[in-house]
Amino acid sequence: MHEPAPAMDEPLKVAVMSRVAVRLAGLEALVRAAGHQIVARVVDADVVLADAGEHAEHPAVVSLGGDADAAGLLGRDPDARQIDAALRAVAAGLSVRLQGGGFEDEQEPEVLLTPRELEVLNAIGEGMSNKEIARRLDISQHTVKFHVESLFRKLEVRSRAEAIAKSMALRRNRIEL
Repeated sequence: MHEPAPAMDEPLKVAVMSRVAVRLAGLEALVRAAGHQIVARVVDADVVLADAGEHAEHPAVVSLGGDADAAGLLGRDPDARQIDAALRAVAAGLSVRLQGGGFEDEQEPEVLLTPRELEVLNAIGEGMSNKEIARRLDISQHTVKFHVESLFRKLEVRSRAEAIAKSMALRRNRIEL
């Protein structure tokens, strides 16, 4: 079984794999620039960075859109910051999917909800009516309606069911990186 990943401030041991010597040197330089240690053997690594799916059963970040089964997928030219984030995430047991030029390409726009809107959203998720929400939160039904309309606008949805589905999808994206 794989040992736990080092703490966030400690360098990872990374095995870098590529069949193209120039690409291998470039990936190794990025790993070093990210502050990690290169190891020669996969069995000695916390995580593998590879061009293709030659990472066996080890936690791996794959560049060039390679192996869809890898825990981390990066685009063709990731920078040191992206490499660092992906390696740390995969070493910690998370999965990463980066396509295009940067992390921003895959993420949904951040939706900022107020604490009260979150309370209303959670109550909607419990199947509560506006009247029940008003009683629970000790606010007027008009105020609940205001918060529901604000939620719909911010989440870009038209129904309570869509609001719950979208909020669940946003939460999953935040957790999976």
